[in-house]
Amino acid sequence: MLEAESLKWPMDDQGLRLMLDIQIFRDNPASIRADFSKRGIDDDSINEVIRLDESWRQIRYEVDQLRKKKNSAARGIASAKKSGDKDEFKRIMDEVSNLGEMIENLESDARRMIEERDDIRMRIPNILHPDVPVGGDDQKNVEISRHGPERVFSFNPKTHNEIIEENGWVDLARGAKVAGSRQYFLIGDLARLEMALQHYASDFLIDRAYTLVQPPLMMNRTAYEGVTDLSDFETVMYGIEPDGYHLIATSEHPLTAMRMDEIIEPSELPIRMVGTSPCFRREVGAHGLSDRGIWRVHQFTKVEQIVICRPEDSWAMHEELLSNAKDLWDSLGLHYRVVDICTGDMGTVASRKYDLEAWLPGAGAFKEVVSCSNCTDYQANRLRMRYRTSKGNEAVHTLNSTAVATSRALVAIMEQYQTEDGGVAIPEALQPLMGSRTHLERI
Repeated sequence: MLEAESLKWPMDDQGLRLMLDIQIFRDNPASIRADFSKRGIDDDSINEVIRLDESWRQIRYEVDQLRKKKNSAARGIASAKKSGDKDEFKRIMDEVSNLGEMIENLESDARRMIEERDDIRMRIPNILHPDVPVGGDDQKNVEISRHGPERVFSFNPKTHNEIIEENGWVDLARGAKVAGSRQYFLIGDLARLEMALQHYASDFLIDRAYTLVQPPLMMNRTAYEGVTDLSDFETVMYGIEPDGYHLIATSEHPLTAMRMDEIIEPSELPIRMVGTSPCFRREVGAHGLSDRGIWRVHQFTKVEQIVICRPEDSWAMHEELLSNAKDLWDSLGLHYRVVDICTGDMGTVASRKYDLEAWLPGAGAFKEVVSCSNCTDYQANRLRMRYRTSKGNEAVHTLNSTAVATSRALVAIMEQYQTEDGGVAIPEALQPLMGSRTHLERI
């Protein structure tokens, strides 16, 4: 076992511990520098972690030496007292009179340094899987496959924004009046279809042995810092003041944090969950015409897959999550592609990520509808979430994947299933949940 503050992860072909505990900064910082180079970011933060760690270790050494000196002096004082040697007693007392204060000051410096060290370390991204494509931005993501029927229209397909305006299924103006921009009211059959998607996707995964969990919609800061880098993610989150909570951006976050500070029995693994919840995001910044309507909004519902497992199982579980997502979207009869996300488009937490991108005929583009990530032990180390082994407690691996983000699924359905008269057909798989109707009813 490594020292108490670190957790083990299986070694790669080069014998490196692929994890962001402090030990890798000490033993093999070159592996982190190489990862930073792939991402196109400088290594100043790595250097600062190493500097602070070395300073902290030096101070701890000095404290240990002073404690030894203090203990030795205590024995000398006892001996001088016993022998009645007042001069020796006074000499030793003068020599150690300030040792306690020196130790206290050094320990205060040590605490400050380790806090600074770990604050920086918490913001350093996960180690990327070696097969992640190298590229500067999303234009370098690699298409793996295409799925579902590519629809051919005898008319010019409309954007979903045009469709909802013509059919009265979304009221954006009143949503903005009540709650601000990018808020909306879903009305009539589109609201019903949104609920059908939740029900269908949840049941789809329950049938594959995933346990349905509805999480709390707020998280405290400690839990949130365990699942993501808040310095990066906080700008798109809604805070609740003065209580210090955050509205969740996805059910992945509370469900992953659910087992924080726990030692999980191996018989429980893998833990498979399907979470359904509203999600809240600021979605700041300017966006194109295709992002209008309900594509990029501040509140939406998402059905999410979550897995907590042994390290040796996580890459197989990653493929399982992807397969689940593909099978679900195939069952809806939607045209989409799978892409392997490149280094420049990766966030902080994932070691590897696949996206499903649905084809939007009105927009004339593929756009993200599913994100499928293996976060390895990155979140588990931050959450102090381990499982029991014969060799000690080791970090689990955590994974997540969208099943359905309902607002984006609605957009894909409206654009791909639109009819020449401006209506929308209902995917066959969802018709039983829509009263066996074949088309959405106009308002």
